[in-house]
Amino acid sequence: MSLKLKDKICIVTGATSGMGKAIAERFHGEGAKLVLSGRNEERGNTLAKLLDNAVFFAGDVSDPNYNEQLVKIAIENFGKLDIVSMNAGILGLGSVTDLSTEDWHKTLDTNLSSIFYLSKYAISHLKKQRGTILINASIAAYKSFPNHPAYCASKAGSVALMKQLALEYAPEIRINAICPGPVDTPLIWNSAKAFENPEMAVENVGKATLMKRLGRPDDVANLALFLVSDEASWITGTAMTIDGGILNT
Repeated sequence: MSLKLKDKICIVTGATSGMGKAIAERFHGEGAKLVLSGRNEERGNTLAKLLDNAVFFAGDVSDPNYNEQLVKIAIENFGKLDIVSMNAGILGLGSVTDLSTEDWHKTLDTNLSSIFYLSKYAISHLKKQRGTILINASIAAYKSFPNHPAYCASKAGSVALMKQLALEYAPEIRINAICPGPVDTPLIWNSAKAFENPEMAVENVGKATLMKRLGRPDDVANLALFLVSDEASWITGTAMTIDGGILNT
């Protein structure tokens, strides 16, 4: 059986946990060589050791210089860049009147500005390979949630930026987004801390989907693999929802 990403060079941000980690593992299983990005050095180095042909570089995606270095590491280690998968994100919880200006900017910088930074430095290399960018957005681009103004704004912005990038850089580069609903990751559990009973809150949101369960990181990784593979060669400028049907409830 042929590997869908054999010898493809891929940067994966947010790779130390949750959906980003599942995506990195799925891409590796299909033959990709990886530059892994995350803030937790211990988890990142452990993952890099488990996956052959992978290097980890710790840092903060809200820093433009860090994004530039990620691209340089890919080129220095592997000689090219085929795929960029952006998954890093934070919640920035709090209503508009309660949220600090610092937390607003940090959320926008992490969830949205990082897409601009990494794209800026990666695009010239991706053009050479007719590569692809995949942005991990959220159904929060379309649906509002209490105490999530920064998160919702950043995810709506990421979808809009994806569409502009797809328009600007086609046909050399395909650029898409995925919009997950409630997925069983540390992020959803952090969000649930705003409720009196976090476990009940998470259970209820899973039951609220048409599929009556939370998504699994592997569910999202499977969609990510399809969108960066040649099987999706005529798909660009698309934000694809993967939410167990919760937007239809």
